[in-house]
Amino acid sequence: MNIINKRFWFFLVAAIIVVIGIASLSVFGLKSGIEFSAGSLITVDFENQVEQGELVQELTNLGYGSTLIQRTGQGDFILRMQEITGAAKTQLETALTSRFGKLQVKEFDAVSAMIASEMTRNAGIAVLVAAVAMLLYITYAFRRMPSPFRFGVCAIAGLIYDVFVVVGVFSILGGIMNWEINLMFITGVLAVIGYSINNIVIVFDRIRENKSRGVSPSFEVIVNNSVVETLSRSFNTSLTTLFALFALALFVGASIQNFVIVLIVGVVSGVFTSTCIAPTLLVVWEKHEWGRFLSWLPAGSKARGG
Repeated sequence: MNIINKRFWFFLVAAIIVVIGIASLSVFGLKSGIEFSAGSLITVDFENQVEQGELVQELTNLGYGSTLIQRTGQGDFILRMQEITGAAKTQLETALTSRFGKLQVKEFDAVSAMIASEMTRNAGIAVLVAAVAMLLYITYAFRRMPSPFRFGVCAIAGLIYDVFVVVGVFSILGGIMNWEINLMFITGVLAVIGYSINNIVIVFDRIRENKSRGVSPSFEVIVNNSVVETLSRSFNTSLTTLFALFALALFVGASIQNFVIVLIVGVVSGVFTSTCIAPTLLVVWEKHEWGRFLSWLPAGSKARGG
């Protein structure tokens, strides 16, 4: 099985996914949750059956027409609205009770603009620190290999791609389903970084072993053998992880929804990255093929057309 020989096809797939992600971010952007933008979040459970359309109309009548409403698996409503005071919250509860009957406010959070700005900055710093620490660690761990810095850079490139895929998917979900990013999203991204780097390091470690054993004088052959040897382990581990994540998505509910979806997307992307992107980047770097991909595209188009 010659996986590395198809590296330009993998790069083409990755490039298409990146273009789709950039287009989605340009059109939809990312919808910030309450942790990253000033506002209030209220989770309401109505005793009587309430249709979402009726709730939207009532909130509009009360002056909260810009409220984002999400229905949870338990039948509660999550209301994301402008920042309101405790007194305004009480008035809102009274008005909704008058219109729909008895209700219970299960959760109420209010975040000021200053706190939201600080959380956004801290989240960005957390992701950056994690990436830099991993780059330094991988470079050190592979210090006995020729050009160990390449291993660190290729691993971080894979991580960046996985994070971008997650962000792109959430941009699409935000535009279509009004999903917001929150602290659970950031937690999921950090977990994806850890999971993805684990898969990549396993492949890189097998490359180091095969290189030291002198499996082949060709670095491309060594990398391909290493990827093939670790392929079943990557798929099996990821598949069992996905089983657990789908179970969480189905039975736990909206409280960790973002975290679970981020992990599902990240695990799928991580398999692709650890087997098809990070190792092939090593080969491209070793063979100085950075310009070949662009020249390969029209050649491939002509071959397909002919």
